[in-house]
Amino acid sequence: TLGTQTDYRDGEAQTDPYSPEYVVPSGSVPELLTLATLTWGRGLPAGLAEVEMIERAREKRAWEAILPAMDNASQIVKRRKMMDDMERKEWAFREQEIEKLQEVQLEVLKKLLRRREENHNELDAKRLDDHWQNHQKAKEEKIKKIQHDCAVMLRKLIAKRKNVMGKLERRDIIKEYTDFASQTYAPLSRTGYFPDNHSEHYVVKNFYLNTFAGLCELEASLPDSVTHIKIKAPKPKYTTTKTGFIKRSARLEVELAQVHQALLEKKNKVKEPKKPLRLLEKVKKPVPRPPTPILENPSIEEEETELAVICLQKLLRGRAIQNMMFEGKEKRLELIQELHTTHALQEDGQLLLKAEEQMTLALQQQHDLQMHKLSSVENHLAREEGRVLANMFDFLSKELVRLQEERKIHAFVMLAERQRRMREAEESGRRQVEERRRQEEDEIFRQAREGDCTIDSYLEDIILSSMENTAEEQAREEIQRMAVEINDIAYEMESRRTRLQSEEIVAELVYDFLIPEAEKMSMREKVRQSQRKHIYAAHQIIHRGTE
Repeated sequence: TLGTQTDYRDGEAQTDPYSPEYVVPSGSVPELLTLATLTWGRGLPAGLAEVEMIERAREKRAWEAILPAMDNASQIVKRRKMMDDMERKEWAFREQEIEKLQEVQLEVLKKLLRRREENHNELDAKRLDDHWQNHQKAKEEKIKKIQHDCAVMLRKLIAKRKNVMGKLERRDIIKEYTDFASQTYAPLSRTGYFPDNHSEHYVVKNFYLNTFAGLCELEASLPDSVTHIKIKAPKPKYTTTKTGFIKRSARLEVELAQVHQALLEKKNKVKEPKKPLRLLEKVKKPVPRPPTPILENPSIEEEETELAVICLQKLLRGRAIQNMMFEGKEKRLELIQELHTTHALQEDGQLLLKAEEQMTLALQQQHDLQMHKLSSVENHLAREEGRVLANMFDFLSKELVRLQEERKIHAFVMLAERQRRMREAEESGRRQVEERRRQEEDEIFRQAREGDCTIDSYLEDIILSSMENTAEEQAREEIQRMAVEINDIAYEMESRRTRLQSEEIVAELVYDFLIPEAEKMSMREKVRQSQRKHIYAAHQIIHRGTE
C-alpha cells in the first residue's frame, strides 16, 4: 500500500520472476509441466534452442502415442524397428549438436589465435619501425658529417686556389676595414670568436636607476621645484555666452561652491548644550525596521563578465597612470639629462661604488651559476623520473592486458567445460533411460516368445544338424572323386608330353613370371632415380633456408 521513489532503474533492482505454486488435477498431464526444468537464466527467456527442444519433445510424445502395442509378434517387430529408427535419429541429432559445439569452440580458438597473431604482427612492425628509425638517424648523421667534411674540404681547396704559387701576402688592413664582410666586422666562430659571449657587458647599467641607494641619492640631489609642483590658479573665464545665457560649466561651478559652503558651515557649527528636562516626555516607539532584502546569487556568466570588466578597468587605469608618468618624464627629460651630465661624485664615493658594484656582480654571477646547476640537476632528475615512470606504466599496462586476456580465455574454457559436463550428464541420463526401457522390452518379448518357440526351435535344431552332416559327407565324397580324376588326367598328359612341349611350357613360365618381374624391378629403379633428383633439390632448398 506504500510507494517509494528510488535513484536506481528498475533493471538494476530486478529479481528472478516469481513462480507460484500449482496443483495438477488427477488424470491430467499439462504440457507446461514438461518445461519445469527451465529456470530464469537457464533456458528462460526461451530462445531458438529452447523452441527447437520443445518441438522435439512434442514430436517424441506424438511418436510414443503412435507406437504399436505389444500384443502379438508382428507388432513387437514393428515396434522394435520404429524404436531403432528413432534411436538412430536421436544419435544423429546428438552428433550434429556435438559438431556445432566443436565448431563454436574452434571459432573461439581461431579468434584467439588470430588476435595473438595480430598482436605479434603489431609488435614486429613496431620493432621494425624502431630499427628503421635508428638506421635513418644513423644515416642522417653520417650524411650530415659527410656534408660538413665536404664543406671544409671545399673551403680549403678555395683557399689553396687563391694562392696557387704559395706566395706570402701581407695583411691589408685598409681592405679589411673597407669590406664589411671581412673578419674584422663579422668574425667566424670556427676561428675561435663567438659574438654572443659576454653579451651582458653591453647592457646599459646605471647605479641611480638599478639600486635603491642610487634612487635615494638622485631624489635628494633634485631641487624642490621638481618634487613639489606649484599649481597656479586659472583665471576666471567668461561664464556667459554671446547671447547672454549662462554656460553649463558655470552652473556646475556655482552648485559646487554652494555645496562646499554648506559643508563648511556644517563642519564649523557649534553644538548647543542639552537642556534639562522639565516634564516627562513621551518616548516614541521606533519605526519597525524594514525586512532585510535578499540578494539573489548572480549566475556564473554574470560573475565572469563582472570579473572581466574589473580586470579591463584595472588595465585601463594602470595604462592611464603609466601614460601620465611617461608624459611627466618627457616634460622633464632635459632636466634629467642635465643632472646626469653635470652631477659628479667624489673620488672616495666612486671607489666605494665600484667596490660595491664588483661585489654585487660577483654575488650575481655566483647566484646565476648555482641556479644553472640546480636547473640542470632538476632537468636530469625529471628526465630519469619520466623514463622510469614510462617504463613502469608500460609494464603495468601490458600486464593488465595479459591478465584480462587470461581471464577471458579461462572464462571461455570454464564455460565450454560446464556445457560439456551438462551435455554429458544429460546424455548419460537419456542413455540409462533408453537402456532400461530396452531391457524391459526385451524381457517382455523373451517371456512372450519363450512358451511358443521351445518345440519349434528343438525341431529346427535337429533338422539343421542332420542337413549339415549329410551335406558335409556328400562334399567330401565329391572332392575325393574329382581329385582322383584330376590325378589320372595329369599322369596321362605327363606320359604323352614331348621335349618340345616341355620347353614351350618352360618358356611360357619364364615369359609370364620372370620377365615381368625384371621389368617391374627396372621400372622401380627408374622411378627411384627420377625421384632422387627432386628429393635432393628439396633437401638443398630446406638446408639453405635453415642455414
